[in-house]
Formats: sequence, C-alpha cells, structure tokens
Amino acid sequence: MPQAGLRDKAPFMPRYALQVEYDGEPFHGWQRQNDYPSVAGAIEDALAKLEKGPHKIAAAGRTDKGVHALGQIAHCDMLRDWTPFRLSEALNYHLKPHPVAIVNCARVGDDFHARFGALERRYLFRILPRRAPLTHLRGFVWQIKQQLDIEAMQSAANVLVGRHDFTTFRSTICQSASPVKTVDRLAIAQVETDYGTEVHFDVRARSFLHNQVRSFVGTLERVGCGSMTPADVQTALDARDRAACGPVCPPHGLYLAQVTYPEPLFD
Repeated sequence: MPQAGLRDKAPFMPRYALQVEYDGEPFHGWQRQNDYPSVAGAIEDALAKLEKGPHKIAAAGRTDKGVHALGQIAHCDMLRDWTPFRLSEALNYHLKPHPVAIVNCARVGDDFHARFGALERRYLFRILPRRAPLTHLRGFVWQIKQQLDIEAMQSAANVLVGRHDFTTFRSTICQSASPVKTVDRLAIAQVETDYGTEVHFDVRARSFLHNQVRSFVGTLERVGCGSMTPADVQTALDARDRAACGPVCPPHGLYLAQVTYPEPLFD
C-alpha cells in the first residue's frame, strides 16, 4: 500500500524533505482544494513543472486558512535524483509569485514521513497591543487595543500544560479520534519590536486538536484583559464543554514555527 498523500512509490524514487515558509493570507489552508488556492496545491503545481505527472506531498500539519508557517515540513517523491540545492532552487523559481518559499531541502530515507515521524510541533502566536492602525504588520499579528496582564495569562496557561481532555478547546469539526492531548509547553513572553511590544505564545505538543492553539490564545487573551481569571480557565478545562471556551482568536497571528524529528533533517 502506498503511503497516504503520495504517488505510488517505486524503489528508485528518491524522497525529499522540504522546510516550507509561507504567508497564509492568500490561501485556504495547506491542503489542496479543487476550487480554492492552497499551499500544497502551489507546491504540487511547481513539482509538476519539474517532473510531469500528478504530485502529492505530505506535511507535518494541515494549517488552516490564513495561518502562516516558518517551519512547515513536507516530503515528496521524485523520479529524478535531484541534488537538494537544485530541487529547492527550481521549486522556488516555479513557486513565484506565490508567497511560499522552500527554505531547506534534504534527501531522506524511504521510511521518512513528515506527519507520522514528527515528535513535536511548535506554534508561535503573536499579539500586538496597540491603538494605532497596523501598516507593515497587518495580517501578521493579532492587534488588540488594550494592554495585557502577562502574569495572569501565564498563570492560566500553566493550567493547560500536561495531559488533559481538551474537549473545551477543540473545534466542533475536529476529526481527531480523541480529545486527550499532552501540551509540553505554553509560555507567554513580551518581545520588544520596532512596532511595539508584542506578546508571543510558544505552544508545543506532539499533536494538536483542530483550533486548539487559537482557542487557547483567545481564552488567555480574555484573562489578560481581566474578563476571565486563571480559575475560570481551570473551570473551563474541567467542563469539557465547547461553550465554556473563550472566543477563538483570528488565524493571522498564528505560525507553524518548527517541527522536530528524531534526527535533524537539515545541515
């Protein structure tokens, strides 16, 4: 049986891992769709210009519409034995003018799978508390008007770290077999930038439920504004009820930042 999301793989077809960076705003998510632009569709179309025939790539995570990536990992099978440098350069040429870039490329073993081999996924979410309208960062941070209580937010975030039933923070259309996940890290920090002091969320787990990170951030933002308390977040988690969740924050502040594997993929 061929692996899901790939062409039937003959023994001579070399496999390549790709580190992909993209602006998610023009796309309806990662996964290819017939009627809408997608990141996977753009890359598969670029691959078809290098080698004719249908191409299917597999990725570490299927990001939603408007979500960005700094370190998405995908893999593809090719007919030719490309050097990684030549393959990445050729793909970047044919990806223009899409806001998608192949940052790294490496030859990997036939048993490598971008999704099933991942040990940890790290997401970054950026909030910019600022009253002035955004210019350069529009579409890349979630702008709010009020300042946030970082200490209270971190106290509430600590409630969500560990292994829990995250039904409250799970989209109603989530297809995961179980709402039980283990969150390894949920850290909040203030970062000084030329545009103001951003609030960054560093969220890490082996896998996530649909909309889990955006549900976390939306709820924790309410804590930072004083509308909820850390105790309220504990109550919401224990409720295992989607209605207990705070508002789901918009996608444009979210980035798939890094995916970790048993061995480093790139030099």
